[in-house]
Amino acid sequence: MRLLLLFLLISQTVCNEAPAEKKAEGAATVAPVYTGKLPLDKIKLPEGFRITTFAEGVENARSLCLSPGGTLFVGTRNAGNVYALRDTNGDLVADLQYTLATGLRMPNGVAFRNGSLYVAEVSRILRFDDIENRLENPPAPVVVFADYPTDGHHGWKYIAFGPDGKLYVPVGAPCNICEREEAVYASITRLDVDNPGKGFEVVQHGIRNTVGFTWHPETGDLWFTDNGRDYLGDDQPACELNHAAAEGQHFGYPYCHQGDIPDPKFGEKRPCSDFVAPVQNLGPHTAPLGLEFGRSAGWPESYKNQVLIAEHGSWNRTKKIGYRVSLVRLNEKGEGIAYEPFASGWLETNDDVWGRPVDLEWLPDGSLLVSDDYADAIYRIYYAP
Repeated sequence: MRLLLLFLLISQTVCNEAPAEKKAEGAATVAPVYTGKLPLDKIKLPEGFRITTFAEGVENARSLCLSPGGTLFVGTRNAGNVYALRDTNGDLVADLQYTLATGLRMPNGVAFRNGSLYVAEVSRILRFDDIENRLENPPAPVVVFADYPTDGHHGWKYIAFGPDGKLYVPVGAPCNICEREEAVYASITRLDVDNPGKGFEVVQHGIRNTVGFTWHPETGDLWFTDNGRDYLGDDQPACELNHAAAEGQHFGYPYCHQGDIPDPKFGEKRPCSDFVAPVQNLGPHTAPLGLEFGRSAGWPESYKNQVLIAEHGSWNRTKKIGYRVSLVRLNEKGEGIAYEPFASGWLETNDDVWGRPVDLEWLPDGSLLVSDDYADAIYRIYYAP
């Protein structure tokens, strides 16, 4: 089993690169009975699925990126740290944890390419070269690009390398609701890290705050979550799952929300019909972040190319909502036909919260990692009926 896992780790392509090459394989290894302090028995999963922990005590664990060599890189927001985790004995539990950087400004986003770790601060992209050979003594970072806005509001970033080998970097709106002339705000940008001075462009518009995106395993199209605006009440607008079928599209912000609600302040300027509507409206204020397409050969066929979403949970709703991993089912046309819970239980019936999912990442054995910046943990969900 350990030799098989080692082979799968080595053969996996770089995290967040071309989706046609990256997929989870095989059947997940069954974990021993969990004996830690987290109340995992409260997590509700579909029949046949189980949950355990890959790592605990990972302060403020947020974005995840697994390298071909088996190193899991972890970004943070509030902690200002970047970590690396290693499973050296192949039991699918991290036994080594390294702190690669401290004191950074919201280093949420992490991505890996050609032996280097890329980290997104609010206004800068950093690169740590030859990082897997220097986990115990990390190098000083190289500043790749330093011209992103410095606004802290929605300034933390999720980053990923696309099928074109370029780094995709979102820039959130610097407010709850506002109209800015600068095209870089409320967008997804693209950066050629080999030629950053000339290789910067805005590729998608009208996106209030995405902290998670990926590419469809078969079509290569970009899909992303978007956090809806606040202060229109508990039940509107919905947060969104979106599909960018082409470059240069506009997804509505700040003029239109959830595809059909004109903004009270800016909605008269442009009708909702001008914009790309969401594939699926999610719960209002659920704060959807990381997402992955179902691609594990060890999971039931009904999950293939369906969308799993980490919902961080509401912060200002009267009755809390989210705090789960949800599932959006798509038809053959890529249209949303169902929106349902996949893993829930971090939010209890009395509105107490003990965990907040942030990001998702596949392991080569076919199990799914889920980061939690509230419980300082990384879970592993696997199918073992």
